[in-house]
Amino acid sequence: METIFVMCFHNKISIFAPFRTTFKIYKKTVMQIKTLLVTLVAGTLLLGSCNTFKSSKVQLKTLADSAAYAIGIDIGNNIKKNLPTAPGGKDLDQKIILAAFTSALKGDSSQIPSATVQTVTQSYFMKAQQVESGKAGEAGQKFLDENGKRAGVLTTASGLQYEIMKEGTGPKPLATDTVIVHYHGTTIEGKVFDSSVDRKEPAKFPVNQVIPGWTEALQLMPVGSKWKLVIPAQLAYGERGAGADIKPNSVLIFEVELIEIKK
Repeated sequence: METIFVMCFHNKISIFAPFRTTFKIYKKTVMQIKTLLVTLVAGTLLLGSCNTFKSSKVQLKTLADSAAYAIGIDIGNNIKKNLPTAPGGKDLDQKIILAAFTSALKGDSSQIPSATVQTVTQSYFMKAQQVESGKAGEAGQKFLDENGKRAGVLTTASGLQYEIMKEGTGPKPLATDTVIVHYHGTTIEGKVFDSSVDRKEPAKFPVNQVIPGWTEALQLMPVGSKWKLVIPAQLAYGERGAGADIKPNSVLIFEVELIEIKK
């Protein structure tokens, strides 16, 4: 199985990632599901424990007590961060999760056969992701259709859309060249997921080691140019998405300034 490398800056997803699809979306989703479920189960145990106490303050008398508290804080923070962004996560009833966990801990009979537990959870998350992906795809296509009608917007044969904000006069890079650029990336909803502009530090990378939409656009841009790119999902991260901000089938928007071809 080949690893997909995604570089991150300040917890933001970067476009500096080879667009690889050598493992199935299903396997990636199942891994996320398993991680989420472990977190939820552990977290709901803690939530249940909290209901036993009138106050969240506890006495930490030993190192083991402190470790237990640290684990609880870590799990709580993970649930707070990851559950709302997981496909279908907002619809999960934590009271039901806690009830099922408590029942299993006591050895009570399960309302769902144990042999089907994994199938049920995987089925739920897979369907939730398909729904989410479908909505993103529809919204993205609508955005592309409307944006493509705007004056000054050009569309290539691949579906890449670009708008020339400033035309440079320098040479155009080849796929094998390394370039220095400034960029600002957002979703179609306006959420910033990565920006060298905000970091006040230009980025350097090989033209053929980024998402396909970037590789195509950069080879069309003379040095000194600044373009606005609207990249269809199939030229970005496709059905797998990238991190919490870039959902599956997301159309991405970038303002890109090509500063230099590094020799």
